[in-house]
Amino acid sequence: MNFEDFSLDPRISAGIKIAGYSIPTPIQEQAIPIVLEGRDVLGIAQTGTGKTAAFVLPILQRLTQGKLRVVRALIVSPTRELAEQTHQAIKSLGKKTKIRSVTVYGGVNKNRQVEALRRGAEIIVACPGRLLDIVSDGNIDLSQVEVLVLDEADRMCDMGFLPDIRRIIKLLPKERQTLFFSATMPKDIRKLADTILNNPATVQIGMIAPANTVSHALYPVPFALKKNLLFAMLKNTATGRVLIFTRTKRRARFLARDLDKQRYRVSALQGNMSQNARQRAIDGFRNGKYDILVATDVASRGIDVSDISHVINYDMPDTIDAYTHRIGRTGRVDQSGEAFTFASPDDSPMVREIEKTLKTRIERRRFPEFNYNGFRPENQFQGQRSNQPRKKLSHPKNGSRNGTSQRNKGYTA
Repeated sequence: MNFEDFSLDPRISAGIKIAGYSIPTPIQEQAIPIVLEGRDVLGIAQTGTGKTAAFVLPILQRLTQGKLRVVRALIVSPTRELAEQTHQAIKSLGKKTKIRSVTVYGGVNKNRQVEALRRGAEIIVACPGRLLDIVSDGNIDLSQVEVLVLDEADRMCDMGFLPDIRRIIKLLPKERQTLFFSATMPKDIRKLADTILNNPATVQIGMIAPANTVSHALYPVPFALKKNLLFAMLKNTATGRVLIFTRTKRRARFLARDLDKQRYRVSALQGNMSQNARQRAIDGFRNGKYDILVATDVASRGIDVSDISHVINYDMPDTIDAYTHRIGRTGRVDQSGEAFTFASPDDSPMVREIEKTLKTRIERRRFPEFNYNGFRPENQFQGQRSNQPRKKLSHPKNGSRNGTSQRNKGYTA
């Protein structure tokens, strides 16, 4: 099957070609025809499977007919990064149409967003808090919304947005199409879906778990040795772009600083940064300015970079959902990726939960190029030793992809 089989407007087909899309992913293949029919959809799919285009393309098709410069579609996102990612997808896929999209989220000047809304747009991509703020000011008319999309609904629930979502729904026409997309389906999200969806078609792609294009490995290590193990791993492992997750904003900031001192091309991404700084970090990671991004979980849903080769859990995630979404940043759309998790003995309960979800035992590894100072990883988690061969070094800061920096030879990212 290809995108031509959907019989989309020629202008949208042109946008698909410009975006470089060729063959629909499974979620797109199954969801797009149903959305085009006007039915409500409950879409459940692993992160990185192409959910955004699965709802953006049918919305664009719908909006090619009817009024312009009237808000007819509302897409609600949990984070600024994800909202911006969706907005960019709309701009790309709808490039040849006259359809406009406006983003609405906190952390930036509200007046500019209001001015953009006054100029007119058919699609609003919004985070709940800022959307309700502008609605209360009387600067958004949602009375003609025909399509509501709740994107990454489980993440919105995790972030405490469920009451805001219910308030937003009350502001919309009862006669509408609702598209509900989530990577996981906890009880609160299932209850919300049952409340707002009208006879929905359910589209589920695979297990609610990390994609099978990702290989997983566990590196037992005490906390005091984590940083040095990370340095040794980056120095001796061939990588492309690397995404490192920490549990706290402070740790993300300081770890990025320490990696920068080691001459890596690195940036941090965490909640205390301004929206402009966060966007610069994501754009720099996407366009190759940075090889490493050190992020907290708040950013794990908004990083749409297709060629992340490695995700490293510097800190063990708190939940299975967090692990799923972190790992979902690599192995996207059938590309392969590797997920490395640093774990201490205290992390044993979460390791067991992750393995239960994956339905397999995660390989325990000892990094041969690292001095563990007497710590015996093979004795942790009833692990097994798996020596990895030394791989070709990747590119360092201020160096080439096949060479090393003259200022600090041997360091790579």
